[in-house]
Amino acid sequence: MKFTYSQKEKLKSKKLIEQMFANGQSVSAFPLRLVYLPTTFDEAIVAKTGVSVSKRNFKTAVDRNRIKRLMREVYRLNKASYFNNMTTQYAFMILYIGKEKPNLTQLEARMSHLFGKFLKKVSETEKLQGDDIA
Repeated sequence: MKFTYSQKEKLKSKKLIEQMFANGQSVSAFPLRLVYLPTTFDEAIVAKTGVSVSKRNFKTAVDRNRIKRLMREVYRLNKASYFNNMTTQYAFMILYIGKEKPNLTQLEARMSHLFGKFLKKVSETEKLQGDDIA
């Protein structure tokens, strides 16, 4: 898996975003929250991801854009370790819900913790579904 974050991997569909917030599940690792939804895409990619920062907590666009840029960079550098053996396609929205401006190392630690929780939750649900079938 390449260390890129191409246009194909960016979550842009308003319908999919609305569906994700209506029917998706979430995990949190403060100050990050991950909303996800299993789905299928035409492209051969594992995940489409979007990032968001609340206007309520950060009034200036400069601060919001900096945090989003840092979140995308941390995701881009570590996505290979998150999705190395995943087969199901997902749509992700990563939300920053804290009130202080983070730095890159803080976000990196919290995002790895967040995706660890996500992978654990997904494996538990897959195991439960496998038990139901058997």
